[in-house]
Amino acid sequence: MRAPAKADLTGRARLRQAALELFAEHGFEATSTRAVAAAAGLSPALVTRHFGSKEGLRAAVDEHVLDQMTEALRGLAAEGAEKRDLMTSLGEVSARLFGSDPVLRGYLRHALLEDGGTGSVLFGHLLRGARRELERLSAAHGGQTPPDDEWAPFQILFLVLGPLLLEPVMRPNLEEPLFAPEVLARRSAANQRLLLRGLYGHPEEES
Repeated sequence: MRAPAKADLTGRARLRQAALELFAEHGFEATSTRAVAAAAGLSPALVTRHFGSKEGLRAAVDEHVLDQMTEALRGLAAEGAEKRDLMTSLGEVSARLFGSDPVLRGYLRHALLEDGGTGSVLFGHLLRGARRELERLSAAHGGQTPPDDEWAPFQILFLVLGPLLLEPVMRPNLEEPLFAPEVLARRSAANQRLLLRGLYGHPEEES
């Protein structure tokens, strides 16, 4: 989700973009509306005029992020999801949503970990996408479903969101950036081996 130059945005959009960047870096609670206005180069009074309150500003940022996530997921579906295997799909989702945008990663990390309804809404959005993906994959495996289809979509998200949430502490332990394309590819391959054997394989037969 690449941000356009602030000079090209309306005042409302400049405030929303500044809030997204500051929320991503510091979290919602630690960010003041005055700081948002300063980062946008606008008067603090415009936050109230455009959004009503700090909570209204966060709601606008949340809506914007959800719209971008929905657009990215819809784009993947339109590109022919039936031709992709499990971790190719999830790797593309990770790359499309998180890989090239550290601001979005930071925002989602804070939103998912802070108390409040925002994280629950975002996680629910991702959970519905994971369930749809598992339905497609089950159909591709002849209708075979995971042994525990209630927890399977959560397990998918653990693998997708784990690096996002743990990026700050994982980064010093890796030689390359966690979301670099080549690192994403290696991680996807490793996850594919783990997930496909655990979800759709028969390890007892291998032994």
